[in-house]
Amino acid sequence: MNTIWVRLNAVVFFGLSALLGFSVLAAISKIGHASRHKPVVRKLKLNKFRSLRSSGGVDKALLSFDLDVDLNPAFHWNIKQLFVYVVATYKTKKNPKNQIVLWDNIVEATHPKNKKIIKQTNIPVKYALIDQANGLRGEDVELQLVWDHMPLTGTLYMGEQEKSEVTSFTLPYEYR
Repeated sequence: MNTIWVRLNAVVFFGLSALLGFSVLAAISKIGHASRHKPVVRKLKLNKFRSLRSSGGVDKALLSFDLDVDLNPAFHWNIKQLFVYVVATYKTKKNPKNQIVLWDNIVEATHPKNKKIIKQTNIPVKYALIDQANGLRGEDVELQLVWDHMPLTGTLYMGEQEKSEVTSFTLPYEYR
């Protein structure tokens, strides 16, 4: 004879087993998303170099860039939003690798498809390119698009523009 407690126990553990099964299926379905679901970067390049100044013992550069990227392919059922940002990378004698975020944007999965396409020219940097010393003059700078996938469930993972598509430019040797 089954009591209410035995029946309740069976229902609860059936629900937990189903939840475990769905969690395993969700984890398996996520395998390979980072390599299959990438934005399409058509263009990221320097538009206009605005200034390079010494300010308080540090070099500070202001610039603008052009960006054309389709973020729609990066979205799937488990992505809540993408955090997209442009990174400037350069070398100095003191530090072999310097990376600075110049611009960022958050794109939500709930945005319409046309809002997931960023096609703008002459975008000013949100955050200036600042070196901790006077090391920016004459340096080669690379611009690269990077994005963080923020899923509904599971681990965060990053993606970046292919190294072969990264654009570079040289800063002037004199302040202006």
